[in-house]
This record gives sequence, C-alpha cells and structure tokens, in this order.
Amino acid sequence: MHAPPELTRIVERVWTMSAARSTDISKTPEFRELDHVCGGLYGKGKCTYALGNALRSLGLPCTLPADSQFLAIAPTAAAEALHEAFVRTTVNRRYLCPLDQADDLPHITFGANRVGEFTSYELAVLMDAQRLRRHFPTYQLPVKEYAQFRWLVVEEEVAVTASPLGRALPFLTVDFSTDFGEIDPHLGRFPKVVEAALFFLLLAPWEDWVQSQEVNWRAFHLPWIHTIDDDLFVWPKVPQSPSTLSREPDVVYERHGKEIDLGEKPKVLPLNDEFETQLLQFGEAAWVAVETARATPLFETPVVHFLVRAFVADGMDEIMAHMTAIEAGLGLISDHKKAQRPKPDPHKNVTPTNRVAARLAALLQDPGCVATYQELFELRSAFVHGRGGLSLISTSQRVSARNLARRAAQSLVNEGARFSGTREGKLEQLLDAGVRFL
Repeated sequence: MHAPPELTRIVERVWTMSAARSTDISKTPEFRELDHVCGGLYGKGKCTYALGNALRSLGLPCTLPADSQFLAIAPTAAAEALHEAFVRTTVNRRYLCPLDQADDLPHITFGANRVGEFTSYELAVLMDAQRLRRHFPTYQLPVKEYAQFRWLVVEEEVAVTASPLGRALPFLTVDFSTDFGEIDPHLGRFPKVVEAALFFLLLAPWEDWVQSQEVNWRAFHLPWIHTIDDDLFVWPKVPQSPSTLSREPDVVYERHGKEIDLGEKPKVLPLNDEFETQLLQFGEAAWVAVETARATPLFETPVVHFLVRAFVADGMDEIMAHMTAIEAGLGLISDHKKAQRPKPDPHKNVTPTNRVAARLAALLQDPGCVATYQELFELRSAFVHGRGGLSLISTSQRVSARNLARRAAQSLVNEGARFSGTREGKLEQLLDAGVRFL
C-alpha cells in the first residue's frame, strides 16, 4: 500500500533523528510535524501516543540501542505501514493459548484455529518477536522454552471502531456513565473465538483417551492466554514466563543404573496410543458441522458456556457446570411451568428432572444414561440444598458427568446438521421418544 508522498518525506526525516534526542521523541520538531501531517491526511486529530507506539513498533532507529539497529525497517516501508495503520478497517487479533500438560498432540487445523507443536522460529513469528524487541530492547523472548509445549492458536479479524488515540489508550473511549458493576450474562471467561475453539476441542472424548482418569479426565489445562494485535497503535505485551507452565525433573538412567539428571521437561497427562488417529477426525469438516449447528436454535441456550466452564472449574463446580450444560441443552422453561406446556400434556406426571433425563436418553439412544443422570442430579441437589451426609464424589461420578455433558453436546451438533423447526418442538419430540426409558 503506497503512502502519500508528504507522509513518506516526514517519516524519512524522523528516521534520521539521532539517539541523543530519543528521550521523549514526542517533543521533537520532526515528531510534531509528523503528528500534524497525519492529522491533515487522515482527519483523526492529534494522536501522539498512538504515533509513538507505531514508530517503536516499526523500529524507529533513535529508540534502538546501537547493537539492535538491524531491527529498524526502511523508512519507505515504515511510511507504508503507518499509512495502512491509519486507513485499515480491521485488525488481526491472535490468541496464543499454551496447552499445559498436553501429550504429543498431532497438528490439527479447524477454521482459523490451530493446535499442535510449533518450532522456536514459528513461535517467534506468531508472537511477533521483532516487534517486542523494538519496544523492549533488552527482552529476549524465550521461544526455545515455549517450543517444548503444545499450543492452541486462535485468530480473528476485529473491526476498527476507535480512533488511533483510542486504540493506544483504550480508557479514553470508556463511557463513564456506564454501570461498571453490571454483569453481561453472556460473557464468558475467554474471548468468544477462544471459547468456540475450546468447545470444539472439548467435544473430543478426552476422558476415554487419558491413561489415568483418577489423575484427571482433562488432557490439558489452559493457564493463560497471550493476545497479540497487529495494530501498530497498540502497545504490545510481553507473554507470561514459561516457568508458569508445568514441568518435572528429567532423569534418565544409563545401562549400569547410574542416574543422569537432564534438568526439567514439560509435565504431561499421558494419553492412550490410539488417540492420535481419532483426534485427527476433529478437523475442518467437523468444525464446519459444529459452526452450522451453533447457528441453529439448538444452541441458543448456553450449552457452550457451561461445557467450557466445566473445563476450567474445580471440585463440585465442575460437576455443577456439566449438569447445567445438559440442562441448558435439553431443558425447557415449561418443564417447571406447567401452564406453558402444550395442551393436552401427554407427560403431565413426568417431573422436570425426568423430562430432561428422557430427552437425554432419546438423544443419545442410550437408556442406561437415565439412571446415571438421575444419580448425578440427586448428587447436585444434595449439594445445592445442603443435605447432610454428602459423601465424597468418586472418579466414576466425576467422569460420568463429563461424559454425559460431552455426548449431549456432540449429539446436539449432529442434530444440527439436519435441524429445522423450533428448539421447543425438537425437545418435545425427544421427550415423546424418551419417556419409555424412564
């Protein structure tokens, strides 16, 4: 993208500024002229902080140490990049999610998402290591350590709605008349696109693939997310240290039994041998099927939210989230409000709990799941209503809750491929088909 000649000329002048004047570049005549030229060209007003971020991101020579001058790009290229930053209507946002304790996962791609192992070079590109060096010249991105782990990489295009200054200093765009204590009930713990990618991955039967369910049914954890914007006006962030990820001693033994300490290695939750072939089925076609189903009324309730919530929850909260995911998918308001049921009601004596259990059995085509669901619901009720004598929850019960919730979500995805009509109509059909299993 060609930059206007007047922008190129002033950027070339800024690029010749000496390091002695770099303490506060915004006070230099060259910078002020650049700010003025940009205001005239793009009508965005003064954008001092935004320009400062952009110039550092492009490697303004006077801000770099003598041994890092190679990080500066040519002034003509810098002018073109700056012009693009002003006129673009979308920016790319990338989320790097370390899959802590993940085993040797194969590389899979679905939509704008990728899972797998990445080389040091690939991670340096994904994390925009050169831009980080330009902002933090003494910082060394620990890509060698990061490359020992598996990652989920999610990308999205985000519309530009704020001015350059608002993008550099987001608090300037805050409406202070807002109720800052209000809660958005549809807002999850993760960005929507990350939640969607996690939901997709959680449809895989990890609880069947792990070697030791007693240790964990999960095959990985997601301790943090590193967000990268390719918006030059945004100040980049340094990712969290690899020391935040799980490691264990790396010890081997020579043939005579002598112990050799190799330091540390990533800790993993081992999976069964056959999982790789099955996981490869979770590719683009499966992703399209999930996205298609999510666009139907079958997913207008927070099934996705609660299945992902169960993944990050601990203890009884995990059971509660899995049970709520099932109810979100297969429950109706009319289960609890008889006046809203169709007349006549052929199942008027079926309790709300059993109505969900019947639909679940019909959806999964598994009569045995009725007793399992009823047992887990009784466990949930005992906890919520504070009944005494609640015993420890077994691994079997914990895994059963996960298994039922996952299978219900996957079956709703399968139904979405051929779905027509209303959600209420579909759930009534499932109830009609499932009452015989009660």
